[in-house]
Amino acid sequence: MNQIEPAAKSHLLRSKLFWVSLLYFSEGFPLGLFYDLFPVYFRQQGVELSKIGLLSLLGLAWSLKFLWAPVIDYTRRHRYWMAAVDIGMGLVMMYFAYNAGFGSGVWVAIGVFTVLSATNDIAIDGYTIERLDKREYGLANGFRIGFYRVGMLTAGALLWFSDYAGWNATYWLSAAIFVGMAILSLAAPKEDARNPNLNQVSANQEFGFLTESPALMLSIAMFILALLWPIMNALSIESIAVLKKTWWFKSIPVALILLAAFIFRYGFQRISATHWESLQNGPVFGALISLLNRKHAFVIICFILIFKLADSSIGFMIKPFWVDSGFTNTQIGMISVNLGLALSIAGGVIGGWYTDRVGIYKGLWLLGLTQAFSNLGYVIAAMTIPQVAQGSEIALSHQAIMYSASAIESLTQGLGTGAFLAFMMAIVDKSKATTEYAILSSIFAFSRSIAGWAGGVGAQEMGYTSYFLLTFVLAFPAYLMLPWIKQVLESANNAGNASKVSDAASASK
Repeated sequence: MNQIEPAAKSHLLRSKLFWVSLLYFSEGFPLGLFYDLFPVYFRQQGVELSKIGLLSLLGLAWSLKFLWAPVIDYTRRHRYWMAAVDIGMGLVMMYFAYNAGFGSGVWVAIGVFTVLSATNDIAIDGYTIERLDKREYGLANGFRIGFYRVGMLTAGALLWFSDYAGWNATYWLSAAIFVGMAILSLAAPKEDARNPNLNQVSANQEFGFLTESPALMLSIAMFILALLWPIMNALSIESIAVLKKTWWFKSIPVALILLAAFIFRYGFQRISATHWESLQNGPVFGALISLLNRKHAFVIICFILIFKLADSSIGFMIKPFWVDSGFTNTQIGMISVNLGLALSIAGGVIGGWYTDRVGIYKGLWLLGLTQAFSNLGYVIAAMTIPQVAQGSEIALSHQAIMYSASAIESLTQGLGTGAFLAFMMAIVDKSKATTEYAILSSIFAFSRSIAGWAGGVGAQEMGYTSYFLLTFVLAFPAYLMLPWIKQVLESANNAGNASKVSDAASASK
């Protein structure tokens, strides 16, 4: 028996799903601290709501992480990056354990924390994509979704711990968790060697080429400006207060991203082949330029922006709908949060397993439909359940309708996410996987924030029933793009096979 146990342990440590689960727990944990623990802590310290709200701007690091992703792609030391940033976030927790209040140092500390967390995301995503085979993306993403949420839930559990042990002990415990994750990151299997890019140009050469291409510089600037646009909504600028409430103002960043892609194609047509090849191999914007130059780049960007639009649009309005329907915080926490978390994890695992069996394209089709039709459950709930004061007595039939709508929505949200993340992993170029996935995930994170931003206005102006029905309709424009998405997946698969042949040839020499 003693001879078997070490072998079983070694097999566990080599298991890809084990490392996916562990690493994505460590990716979800800091995000949970930022959104669940920090706001409560600062409010208890007497910090004004306006200042707490401004802290959310520091979360833009997760949208802009593609800007420094090339550094990690270039150095190739994913495990060391993970360990280093975990130690860094642990030091920030120690800083909070020693310092109460809300001074300028807090802004710097949280800014450092979000940059380190975003860097951790970059390293983990790049490492995972490179380690996995495309046939494993679906199931791996199921575990990824589940343990990412467990990480966020662990951060939420620290709020309960703070009531019993105090904030100092809570931050010390958080620091210990980060140190533990750093040690485990170093124990992960070593990164695969990558053939050097003989055509790589220096950063100075890249910027020199860009200065000769004003259209490309403009498109890159517009792309970055779009991701920074949420700052406009957070800042208190009286002159645009009225504009911020309009639907077209909220649509500006989406228009900027699409216009950037259009201008990019126009600028590309005026560049020589030699000049263009150098730009694609640039260390800073090379991955972004290469991604935007793909045959169906415009379709890819649109698809990422809108495939989860139905889910993202309804998500931010579900909790307010529960409150306005009279449900208590306990009911919301037990059913919508806790049971919803369990069902979304189950949905992610089932959706990932199904995607691996039938393929990503079919998974997007079928699982996306389940994700869309689940919104109709909340349409029925909004039509049936009257709006009453929170805590009012609610008929058992109305409770059953609401609980059913919540369960179905949570399960199908996981199903659709499993297929969608597999799609994003499958279309990246593995030679630039870290940076390209950072770009795609930034666009996806941006689309979620914009959907939630606009959702409040939509629900307020239209009412819950009409708005929830609109979110169902919003699911279908993405399906018009699926014929092109099929071509994208086929091209990515062919490129991956060609890369494997090339790597095998290089290894045999």
